[in-house]
Amino acid sequence: MGRAKRMERVVALTKLLVDHPQQLFSFSYFCKKFEVAKSTLSEDVLAVKSGLELFGLGRVETLAGAAGGVRFIPGHSAKDDEDFLRDLALKLSSADRILPGGMLYTTDLLCNPEVAVRLGEVFMSRFKHLEPDCVMTVETRGIPLALFVARAFNVPLVIARHDNYITEGSTVNINYVSSSTKVIRTMAMPKRALHPGNKVLIVDDVMKGGGTARGMVDLVEEVGAVVVGKAFLVETAVPEHKMVDDYTAFFRLKDVDEEARKILIEVIENK
Repeated sequence: MGRAKRMERVVALTKLLVDHPQQLFSFSYFCKKFEVAKSTLSEDVLAVKSGLELFGLGRVETLAGAAGGVRFIPGHSAKDDEDFLRDLALKLSSADRILPGGMLYTTDLLCNPEVAVRLGEVFMSRFKHLEPDCVMTVETRGIPLALFVARAFNVPLVIARHDNYITEGSTVNINYVSSSTKVIRTMAMPKRALHPGNKVLIVDDVMKGGGTARGMVDLVEEVGAVVVGKAFLVETAVPEHKMVDDYTAFFRLKDVDEEARKILIEVIENK
């Protein structure tokens, strides 16, 4: 391959950084890949940094020293995030999403890669100060959302399940009480998924009474790990008192009128 032109290097550099959020690349890696001097690469990095930040498409960080390098931090401007969440609230308010029992159909949105990636970045921007070692969710509807939150943080995803699977190996099991049915259920997680001292961010799509979230907290604590945050896409207004506290939700489902076919959902302001 011949020597690349500057525009070609900048495009390739942008692609590599954006495809690997939070990953720290050494300058020598890119110098070798593009066959350029460090001074030339520094100018290319500055161009990428300026372009992305100018349009609110994320940040490029450079770290000095022998262990330093360059990395991409995904995210958008606060206004763009607000507009995205309000647009999503309108989609969630569509009457054809009403399910029996006053719940909402959200699978199509959470399984839409464009929406899930964007939500992952919104969650990461809100909780980046927590610096989690992993993201945890429970099967199954919350998996797409949690996976893209984990990608935005560049950390592993841990999935708690309601049954033991031979493919998971040895597991840690706890019993918890479902807040909606008051039935005792079981939650299991592979023993090798978490280690003592790991910082865990719990992520799920919907929280009603918080029983499942409480179960995940107990499961994390059972192995000696630490829950640093609890984040949910939607919380229901009823019941008012949840089985967990110190959590964050992005939307509040205030009312679902099945007869009138109306949904009242609001964006919870970031404080």
